[in-house]
Amino acid sequence: MRLKDKIAIVTGGSRGIGQAISELFSKEGATVIIMDLLPQGQKVADNINETGGKAEYHQVSVTDKPAVERLFKKVNDKYGKIDILINNAGITRDRTLEKMSEEEWDAVIDVNLKGVFICTQAVVPYMKANTYGRIVSAASNVGLRGNFGQTNYAATKAGVIAMAKTWTMEFGKYGITANAIAPGFTMTDMVDKIPEEHFAKIKESIPLRTVAQPLDIAYGYLYLASDEARFVSGICLTIDGGTSR
Repeated sequence: MRLKDKIAIVTGGSRGIGQAISELFSKEGATVIIMDLLPQGQKVADNINETGGKAEYHQVSVTDKPAVERLFKKVNDKYGKIDILINNAGITRDRTLEKMSEEEWDAVIDVNLKGVFICTQAVVPYMKANTYGRIVSAASNVGLRGNFGQTNYAATKAGVIAMAKTWTMEFGKYGITANAIAPGFTMTDMVDKIPEEHFAKIKESIPLRTVAQPLDIAYGYLYLASDEARFVSGICLTIDGGTSR
């Protein structure tokens, strides 16, 4: 098992890529702490426990700093450590720049960027105390190349990449790695909303001529969270079928 006896916190772990990460990490031996506002996270945790894994669900928002700090302390007190933080929680509020409201900008910045800041700031002291840590944050290939109607989303994902590079310099001496993953189009609820004719064009634009499944992305997280990647830090791993070639 590649994550045997590791304690992993997965934000947004109740569906889509986050759920795939939670389930895969569990199969690889980690105790998974699912942190999400969606109550279906309890069902994901229950399924993991019923199939021989170990998981907990906590209904906490990444934007609620005091609640995040309380949860992380609780986890550390219970298990004696926090080995892995997966900053996966994210939202979209798509609109062209001229039509985008300040509220739509703020909502995406708060969850996708500030939420990553809050969770990472909360976990680092525990990782430093154990001189070990794996921080992997959800970027996007949109953060590398932009996308029509996603000024707010693209800005947050570019920011996540920059933060990972910065944290590599700040925390590397404590045995902590920090990386980002940039998925392309993946079969999640976000993609399900795309009209069929537009989806066909998207699929055609991907060199592999197929769209990722959540598990395809989860395997990238598994690698960067494992000891196999002990000397990998400050990178953005792009998993998009060759779109960002």
